[in-house]
Amino acid sequence: MKRLINVLCATTVFATVSVLGASAQDKAKVFFLLPNQTTIRFESRDAPFFIEAMKQKAPDAEVVVQNAGGDPAKQQAQVEDAIAQGAKVIVLTSADANLAAGSLAAAEKAGVPVVLYDHDAVGGKADAHIVFDSLAVGREQGKRAAELIQAMSKSTVKVARVKGNQGEYGTTQYEAGQNEFLKPLIDSGKVLVVCEQYTQNWDPVLAQSFAEDCLTKNGGDVDVFIGMNDGTTGGSVAALISQGAKPGDKLVTGGQDATVEALRYVAQGWQDNSVLKDLKVQANYAADVVASIVAGNGVPKDLINGKVNNTFMDVPAVFLPVSNITKDNLADVLKAGVWTWPEICKGIETTDICKSNL
Repeated sequence: MKRLINVLCATTVFATVSVLGASAQDKAKVFFLLPNQTTIRFESRDAPFFIEAMKQKAPDAEVVVQNAGGDPAKQQAQVEDAIAQGAKVIVLTSADANLAAGSLAAAEKAGVPVVLYDHDAVGGKADAHIVFDSLAVGREQGKRAAELIQAMSKSTVKVARVKGNQGEYGTTQYEAGQNEFLKPLIDSGKVLVVCEQYTQNWDPVLAQSFAEDCLTKNGGDVDVFIGMNDGTTGGSVAALISQGAKPGDKLVTGGQDATVEALRYVAQGWQDNSVLKDLKVQANYAADVVASIVAGNGVPKDLINGKVNNTFMDVPAVFLPVSNITKDNLADVLKAGVWTWPEICKGIETTDICKSNL
């Protein structure tokens, strides 16, 4: 059975990067703790962008990047080790938001500020949360899916919903945003949800297995797969490929992150869209917040424009804007400086859009 190998290509579990500046003993240590290798953006994009931003904003800091490999217990051990090493700030992308309370408690007890990055972390103190507006992401996904479904001539469109990690703030917000547009279609009978499932730790392999099982259970009669990020949509695409489908046979929508793999699927017609989150912008805002804390000035109040309730407190949030990318505006990712045409078109040079732009 074909698996989504390209989504699992990241292999680096630990990396330590020192930002140029003062001597090592004088550096303030900032730990950037990543959740897993299955969502490849964190190691391939976010960490390098954050390191580069910190070089400019806090040159006397040392950035240490570690990856929990999807293991919340391992991540808590990394938090405790960061504290033991004298961390000035911990930037945390939780491996599992629902199992992060111990990490937050350990940091609070040690007096180490925690800045949440992208993922939320439930049940403890955090100083700030740098995140794209999750409800807006869900709305973009739902609006796009609804437009495509309404354009279908079928009286009833059979839909599979491939959701994110259950209980996470992001997942609940994406679902709420999608539902604003999908629920009226469900209530009217235009949409029949034939399968739906949360995807533990956003694992693309689990998303693929779910999509395959859904196709088997329904005798292949599934019109639309709606995901919540490029890993879950990529799992649906891999399921279709494994069962001999061709681009356009089924609609796959609901992408998010604008990974290069997803954009290749968009260019080929396997996937309809991906919500662009400019990761360089996110990393730069995170560096602004961390640099301010390192300098002793706390979280910059002028950057806070919202809050995320994590059941323990309302965490001050820096909400960032999003936009939807389809084949029609694929060039927008180049304008944002996220990818280049040679990167997007690697291996798919014969597609029409790549022939037009290479």
